Amino acid sequence: MNVLILGIGNILLRDEGIGVRAIEELECRYTFPPEVELVDGGTCGLELRDAIGRRDLLLLIDAMRNGGPPGTAYRLDGDEVPAHFHTRISPHQLGISDLLATLTLTDSLPARIVLFGVEPGDISTGLGLSQEVETGMEKVLQAVYEELKSCGLQPEAIPADEAFRLGFWSTRQNGKEAVP
Repeated sequence: MNVLILGIGNILLRDEGIGVRAIEELECRYTFPPEVELVDGGTCGLELRDAIGRRDLLLLIDAMRNGGPPGTAYRLDGDEVPAHFHTRISPHQLGISDLLATLTLTDSLPARIVLFGVEPGDISTGLGLSQEVETGMEKVLQAVYEELKSCGLQPEAIPADEAFRLGFWSTRQNGKEAVP
């Protein structure tokens, strides 16, 4: 199985950067089987064509407006995913919509696509996620872990002391600030 976990979003617009922040967290917390690749897609669109094309499974993580309270976690599968990108909250989602359409036309769309989204609260200029979105991100991280586990691709947790030794740490580990 060939899996890509793709986080997308603009980290300069606080909660809009949830996808990128989720990738950072996953990299800090786990080692992944060789069949799983993690990519920070930022605000790229068509530039991701080669990275996404012909995958068995694409797990997307992004901010997602769906009318719920900030921090609400969502999961969309199959045909629901391209439909979501027709209702955009940011310019990068136009690029993802075009990307999925291009992959469909070239018959290289991943066999299965799952979108994990978190309802944003604050998309003003700034770098950090709101507390509500941090909580929603934790739910998404667990859902991604479970999705991989159900495919027989269970990530291995990196012990906190080992992550620190390797230079990886999470500022959100155990709800406390970690100091490098």
